[in-house]
Amino acid sequence: MPDFDVLVMGAGHNALVTAAYAAKAGLKVGVFERRHLVGGAVSTEELVPGYRFDYGGSAHILIRMTPVVRELELTRHGLHYLEVDPMFHASDGETPWFVHRDAARTVRELEALFPGQGEAYGRFLDDWTPFARSVADLFNSAPGPLEMGKMVMGSGGGRDWQRQLPRILRPYGDVAREYFSEERVRAPLVWMAAQSGPPPSDPLSAPFLLWHPLYHEGGVARPKGGSGGLTRALRRAVEADGGEVHLNAPVKRILVKGGKAQGIELENGDTYTARAVVSGAHVLTTAGALPPEHVPPAAREVRMGNGFGMVLRLALSERVRYRHHTEPDSRVGLGLLIKNERQLLKGYGEYLAGEPTTDPPLIAMSFSAVDDSLAPPGGEVLWLWAQYYPYELASGTWETRGAEARENILRAFEHYAPGTRDTIVGELVQTPKWLETNLGLHRGNVMHLEMSLDQMFAFRPWLSASQYRWPGVKGLYLTGASTHPGGGIMGASGRNAARVLLRDLTRRGWR
Repeated sequence: MPDFDVLVMGAGHNALVTAAYAAKAGLKVGVFERRHLVGGAVSTEELVPGYRFDYGGSAHILIRMTPVVRELELTRHGLHYLEVDPMFHASDGETPWFVHRDAARTVRELEALFPGQGEAYGRFLDDWTPFARSVADLFNSAPGPLEMGKMVMGSGGGRDWQRQLPRILRPYGDVAREYFSEERVRAPLVWMAAQSGPPPSDPLSAPFLLWHPLYHEGGVARPKGGSGGLTRALRRAVEADGGEVHLNAPVKRILVKGGKAQGIELENGDTYTARAVVSGAHVLTTAGALPPEHVPPAAREVRMGNGFGMVLRLALSERVRYRHHTEPDSRVGLGLLIKNERQLLKGYGEYLAGEPTTDPPLIAMSFSAVDDSLAPPGGEVLWLWAQYYPYELASGTWETRGAEARENILRAFEHYAPGTRDTIVGELVQTPKWLETNLGLHRGNVMHLEMSLDQMFAFRPWLSASQYRWPGVKGLYLTGASTHPGGGIMGASGRNAARVLLRDLTRRGWR
């Protein structure tokens, strides 16, 4: 008899979602994680006394477009979401405006501040909400070969596909200019679309802007106590149904015999057997744990790009104070802080030249404004995500140039909130190299693989591996950001992989 029905390699949020569904279906599940806590890039720890830092993703948006929280009863296991509204604080440093959960309020405020732009925002939502909903539906299912057609036909029920298709195939910067004449409105929306990686000039990138209406559909939220509140609840769900979660237990290799996954061997030499193995690790980490003869060339040819972004996480003795401040709204939502579109393009150009951008646009997150458990009274946690940062530098190393990049991020933020540096009492600097070393994100790409159309949907991680099964090794399954629908806190990959796994192991799917 095997030790487990299902062994899960890694305890990132997608891996834990798959494990929780398998345990809920009555399978004996074991999860093995190399770090000292669960969650991978969705984890939280007190790194400075009194201050809780997220290690990775912080805004929970797309997971609210899935049934994961409801189906796994995560509120019963301690997950408590705090609504974030306004969802976004957009600013060039001089004229702030807000994106509220209520789309009508957003339209009214935009129209009062920038005549004509509120109407344009409302028209943009009307035009693309059906498309955004169809994308969300595609995220919640295993990918097939006809996604683009489904997305197009989902735009307005397929009535206007001849007009919509060319827009979907265009760069998202071009589509934004079609709707918004005011750069102070357009630039923050383009910057939010850039969070998936491709720049606004890339063809076929429009969907990264066009799913913006989903933010109004599902909203933005934060787990009480930090982003890791989600993965702590998932661990409890696994254990409540008899599963085991082992920490400080790095997997050295996946055991394969007769073309079938038989179990895992840990770095300490311990072995465990199972009917099936699920890897929630990066696809290259999975490939490295397999015998070479079971790694097809396509697995080694996936594209991760040359880094992506970096994060400066700060513990502050005082609350953030913006130059043009609306209290508390400026501190609540994600700050889309960008001076103009040239700033983003200049940063991308520096990145292509192998240089860290000198004046980055920022996503500023001060979620202690909605969760007082993250910082002491009167204090603040401030996390600054910036783009673009090459993993391989044209000169120097991240060990020698990390301080320079950190200073440029802080200087860029002080355009919006001068004096912030004087309140810093602790920090964590997450360079692309740090992200690889500490979170297993190869080449510092938080999305695992580049989010370009040739590596999305049925092409993620590659065509013959797109159904969450490793080709050529029976009983080996994949989940995580390397698989459809990619990076971000969503859990859809974990749920989709669980459906495939349970169909194979139980012949009856969900219990």
